[in-house]
Amino acid sequence: MKTIVVFKSKSGFVKKYATWIAEELEADLLEYSKVTIKELESYDTIIYGGGLYTVGINGIKLITKNLNRLKDKRIVVFASGATPPRKDDIEKVKNKNFTKEQQKQLQFFYLRGGFDYKKLNLGDKLLMKILKWKLKMKKTLMPDERGMLASYTVPVDFTKKKNIEEIILYVNS
Repeated sequence: MKTIVVFKSKSGFVKKYATWIAEELEADLLEYSKVTIKELESYDTIIYGGGLYTVGINGIKLITKNLNRLKDKRIVVFASGATPPRKDDIEKVKNKNFTKEQQKQLQFFYLRGGFDYKKLNLGDKLLMKILKWKLKMKKTLMPDERGMLASYTVPVDFTKKKNIEEIILYVNS
């Protein structure tokens, strides 16, 4: 089985997971910007990873817009974000990014990543400053919100190689 791992990573957490997955599966590894759908058609298994931004998976349209061309492939998608994995949140991500029909064609995983404000581009920094301002205006903060505020000054990295085990098992099954 010929396998490729494609990733789109803004701050490095998705790239770290994609690299680990490619190493474990002895798969090819390519950045999103360097792959074409024509290249993907030559693989049996396609694993796509993107960062999670307000419930959207970065770059996922590469997969969703081309599922008809990849219908005979095993498709795995993983998203990485800073928040802990919660079943309800994962369902929201799946339902926002994929139709019910698309969900039948692929397997989705959430891998907890991290947050490093310094690695964001100017546009993302602006959006995060607005979020920070909104959080500071709240009277009571949830634990995740307190953690988010703290991570503006101290980067957090929740990546662990063991988090990829489910993906590896799924692909090898």
